[in-house]
Amino acid sequence: MDWRLEGSTQKVESPVLQGEEGILEETGEDGLPEGFQLLQIDAEGECQEGETLATGSTAWCSKNVQRKQRHWEKIVAAKKSKRKQEKERRKANRAENPGVCPQHSKRFLRALTKEKLLEAKHSGPRLCIDLSMTHHMSKKELSRLAGQIRRLYGSNKKADRPFWICLTGFTIDSPLYEECVRMNDGFSSYLLDIKEEDCFSLFPLETLVYLTPDSEHALEDVDLNKVYILGGLVDESIQKKVTFQKAWEYSVKTARLPIQEYMVRNQNGKNYHSEILAINQVFDILSTYLETRNWPEALKKGVTSGKGYILRNSVE
Repeated sequence: MDWRLEGSTQKVESPVLQGEEGILEETGEDGLPEGFQLLQIDAEGECQEGETLATGSTAWCSKNVQRKQRHWEKIVAAKKSKRKQEKERRKANRAENPGVCPQHSKRFLRALTKEKLLEAKHSGPRLCIDLSMTHHMSKKELSRLAGQIRRLYGSNKKADRPFWICLTGFTIDSPLYEECVRMNDGFSSYLLDIKEEDCFSLFPLETLVYLTPDSEHALEDVDLNKVYILGGLVDESIQKKVTFQKAWEYSVKTARLPIQEYMVRNQNGKNYHSEILAINQVFDILSTYLETRNWPEALKKGVTSGKGYILRNSVE
């Protein structure tokens, strides 16, 4: 049989279509010629398996695919149109307000935050969170401490002049670490140091200042050559002088926030007054003072009204 595949201009007939005269005229139950039925079966093989109509008959998958494709094209077109409109809006805003800085993208802001934190590691103020006393804490207290660490880190990221934070006496197999991972998204990628050793063995003792409300000495300034320590302790039983005693054992200098110097007790219904603050509140005070060099403004940032203290000038 001569198929004339090469150098022929005659039309090649498929073996499926050859045979007795009248084959092309026969139709199936659905009213389509059998040749088209074969093409339909081939097209079905390229579609997702199991796509059938509710009646159980074979679906036209090609139509289904086309419908999905059209739907996807509409979504893409809508996104492009939205981006174009947003671009034109920003362009118009820049034309109307030439002196206003353009809004930065989230990617740019993340990169800027990362750069500031890494710079603080080499030349910025340093802050240690002493987590060596957490083994006696309950699960509820650990959860509260994990939340304070999250808020402290969030405030540090937003600061114009961030601290470099070091979590000391902290192991990755501890209940507190598990709680931090559970409560804080992305905790394992936080830009800070995690050390199993305690702060007294990581830094020269003469550079350390342990911040504790039981100290007799008020903090006068934030020295960039010092390493400030906050006790990572949430104790609902309010044990006295735990952090002060630990600093005394290592002959480390202590200091308290100057709450007594710039604030006075405010009368309240519960007659409650406390200088014990969460670690994130202490950090907010230190961070604000580092930027403003103003203790009243810094204390106002971290000492809430619930502690029973107000600024002296508020009374006068």
